[in-house]
Formats: sequence, structure tokens, C-alpha cells
Amino acid sequence: MRLEERMSRALERVNNDRYILALAVGQRADELSKGAKPLLEKNTQNMKYTDIAIDEIAEGLLIIEGLVNKR
Repeated sequence: MRLEERMSRALERVNNDRYILALAVGQRADELSKGAKPLLEKNTQNMKYTDIAIDEIAEGLLIIEGLVNKR
């Protein structure tokens, strides 16, 4: 899946709030860099931390507190 598609799906998960998405991706990337295990089932060995975080949010694996998701 292309980056644009992944970003679009991740934005939908945060009610199209780019600021909240940026904060969430940054925080999760920091956690991953400090040894947190990725929530994705695919091989993430060659992925950047930010890409892993975006995919986790886009797939609904990472829940961002304080948001009411519309589904």
C-alpha cells in the first residue's frame, strides 16, 4: 500500500486531525525506538519507526486516547 493511502486511513482514525496524528506518530515512533514491540503482524525489520506507527494507527491497532472514533 502506498504512503498516501496509509496516511489517508490513519487520518480517518483520528477524525482528520493532522495535529493529533503527528503527535501520535511521533510518540509511538519514540516508543518503538526505545524497544517497544510493533503491533503489526507483518515483518517490520526494514521499516522506519514512523512508518510502523502510521500503519498501526491506519489498521486500528493503536488506539489514541481521548478520541471518539466514528465508524
